[in-house]
This record gives sequence, structure tokens and C-alpha cells, in this order.
Amino acid sequence: MAPSAERPLLSVVIPCFNEAATILDLLERVRSAPVASKQIIVVDDGSTDGTRELLQGLQADDLTVLLHERNRGKGAALATGFAAARGEICIVQDADLEYDPAEYPLVIGPIVQGKADVVFGSRFQGAAPHRVVYFWHRLGNGFLTLLSNMFTDLNLTDMETCYKAFRTEIIQAIRIREQRFGFEPEITAKLARRRCRIYEVGISYYGRTYDEGKKIGWRDGVRAIWCILKYNLWAR
Repeated sequence: MAPSAERPLLSVVIPCFNEAATILDLLERVRSAPVASKQIIVVDDGSTDGTRELLQGLQADDLTVLLHERNRGKGAALATGFAAARGEICIVQDADLEYDPAEYPLVIGPIVQGKADVVFGSRFQGAAPHRVVYFWHRLGNGFLTLLSNMFTDLNLTDMETCYKAFRTEIIQAIRIREQRFGFEPEITAKLARRRCRIYEVGISYYGRTYDEGKKIGWRDGVRAIWCILKYNLWAR
């Protein structure tokens, strides 16, 4: 898969909420990622810590900044970003520094090679470094992935991962209903129903603590269970 003269290979969609401490560093890392042709889309989801002002002060041909007037959630920010994507492939990039943009070629590789429609980057496969953080998060992630797999008949190891790459026409054809972190089980169920060719690759993970700004909580886990049931059993 090669980009045309007008169309970049990769659109990087970055949902962002109160990440003033990391967003500029993250953007530099995204620009330095070893993919020749990139479109960078940052969706500021109603930040109140100065992130929005930092983004509004940036000007670059490869950067698109989109603003939500109020905080609507990660799923809503991703829907906004996907709609603006022009690349052959879309990848999700969190605005913190937990995931390494240097691994984009690894994640999008099966799509570029024509083998996959979608690739999940698994934090629980491979020999790359993984920061040791929360036991209960790991246990909860494993449970949610198992429950999702039982309904989708996939054998994923990390359904909740941030790093998901899609052929752009596929993700733009899917209506995203979940506003917050329910995006992950929703999109997994809808991809499975469409019988997309899904691959998984091992990635590194530099998890952060709540003191460092981590936002997901137990309520999001409960919502994820509901979303697994909803989008696999009832939503068609």
C-alpha cells in the first residue's frame, strides 16, 4: 500500500483532554515516527489546563487541531478525528506518553502488507518493555478481553489497547456511539461482525499512575461490560 501524491499513508488521531504536560513532547515523537507520510489530527476534548491554548498556538502543514467546546469523552473525540482523516490508514494515539510512536511501522505493518484490515497492538505479547503498574487493572483488562472474545469469537489478548490501526475506509464506515472508553468494546464487536481481517502485534507500554494523570477508572470497567453485552447481543 503506497500513498498517493495527495493522500498521506497514515492519519494519527489523538484524542486529548488536559494533557498540557505531555502534548508537545508527544507531537514531536509522532513527527519523528518512521512513517514518511503522516497527517496528525489532535482533537482537544474541552481541556481546561492550558492544552487547548498550546494547540491553538501551533501551526504546521501536517497538523489538524479540532476543538470540542465541552468534554464529551474519548469515543466522541475519536469519532471527530476519524471523520477528518485523509490517510490510507488511521491509528489511535493517546496524548500521554504510554505508547511509543516509533512503533507505528510495527502496528500498521500487516495492513501495509495487505494482510489485515485492522491491527491491535497488544501490551501483553512480545518481549518489548512494559512498565509494571496496577495488578487489578491487568486483571480487569484480562477479564474484559476474555468476555469480549467469548462473544466475538476472536482470540485477542488486549481488547482495551489504545493502539488500534484501521484501513481508513473501514473505520469511517462505522458509526461510533460510545462517548467515553466504551469505544474499545464497541469497535471490537462491530469489527468482528463485519468479519474484518484482524491481526495483533506485541508493543511496548509505559503505563502511568493516577498521580501522573491516568484517567480511566472502575466505572469505565463496568460500562465496558455493558458495552460488550450491548454491541454483541442487542445492537445491530
